[in-house]
Amino acid sequence: MSVKDSATVTRPAPLLDAGVAWGSVGVLAFSLTFPASVAALPAFGAVTVGLGRAIPAALLGAVCLLVARAPRPTAHQWRRLVLVAVGVVVGFPLCSALALRDTTSAHSAVLVGLLPAATAALAVLRGGERPRWPFWAACAFGMVTVLVFAVVQGAGQVRVADLWLLAAVGLAALGYTEGGVLARELGGWQVISWALLLALPVVVPVTLLTAQPWHAPDGNAWLGLAYVSAVSMFAGFYAWYRGLALGGIARISQLQLLQPVLTLVWSALLLSEHISPATAGAAVLVIGAVAVTQRTRNVPRPEPGDVT
Repeated sequence: MSVKDSATVTRPAPLLDAGVAWGSVGVLAFSLTFPASVAALPAFGAVTVGLGRAIPAALLGAVCLLVARAPRPTAHQWRRLVLVAVGVVVGFPLCSALALRDTTSAHSAVLVGLLPAATAALAVLRGGERPRWPFWAACAFGMVTVLVFAVVQGAGQVRVADLWLLAAVGLAALGYTEGGVLARELGGWQVISWALLLALPVVVPVTLLTAQPWHAPDGNAWLGLAYVSAVSMFAGFYAWYRGLALGGIARISQLQLLQPVLTLVWSALLLSEHISPATAGAAVLVIGAVAVTQRTRNVPRPEPGDVT
């Protein structure tokens, strides 16, 4: 290997590039999901908020696919889209909504802080990525920070809601990883659009048969449901999957270490939850961990031209 080649391999990745920018937009969109869900749950119930949100999102996706005249996925891509649908259209939204019936937005956000590590691990197995050791060290540091923060906040106690959240983490990691790989072939918005349509024959009857009657939803409840449908379930995934495809699944997934901190901020502003000094300290540590992961280049790393 020449000196020039060696320098190319070892040079740190830029802190801000297209993958990081798109991934950051996705994280910002997702960070409001739990507060919006909490606002909608009392009026609409867990099934409507967790599963029914996919119905209007699927309509948005269908319109985009028709307008763009997007080509249909191949048979192999359809099989992989099933994993995306199971993970992020059905699994994560429903499990997290069930958890939020019995716990707070802040508590849930902390446990979901384990998602980046789970996604990075699956990216190694599924996406063919091989991050170097500084990446894993920073990832581990961020994960430990999240766990310690959970204990400080009283989130270390195992409850049924925690089990729902852990299931949500595993399912989301599956959907993120497979969707990130597919986004290199189909494009970010096409992946979530096709996954939503694929899940629709299951989502519609299950929602109609099991959803609880609505309880006089007010403006905040409608706004919360609209957000989780249009942004959390559709627009956020456009940015997120594009970021994963451009910047590498393992690397960009670590941006979600910031999501618990952002969600806690939104919870304090919108739900009047108190932010303790421990929250501020955890925020500084987590941001530091994210900065290190973004300076570590993955091998291989897809070129921007791989995504449409």
